[in-house]
Amino acid sequence: MENLINDLKAQLIEELNLEDVTVEDIDTEAPLFGDEGLGLDSIDALEIILLLEKYYGLKIENPKSGKDIFFSVKTLADYITANRK
Repeated sequence: MENLINDLKAQLIEELNLEDVTVEDIDTEAPLFGDEGLGLDSIDALEIILLLEKYYGLKIENPKSGKDIFFSVKTLADYITANRK
């Protein structure tokens, strides 16, 4: 799980072009969106959807569950672990 979390952090930095952010800067439990944590926006959410498809072959089946899945790096990792084939 720790490797997956670090991979996810690196992928988020690369795919979202988060300049001046390192893997160590990202709190695993912190919110990805809003004023706390990384402060991502809806465009970033679309990029994360593409990231899940590209690296893990996963699609978000129920868009309403996206808010819970995308809450933090940990919730993303939990979703990947539970749904990866």
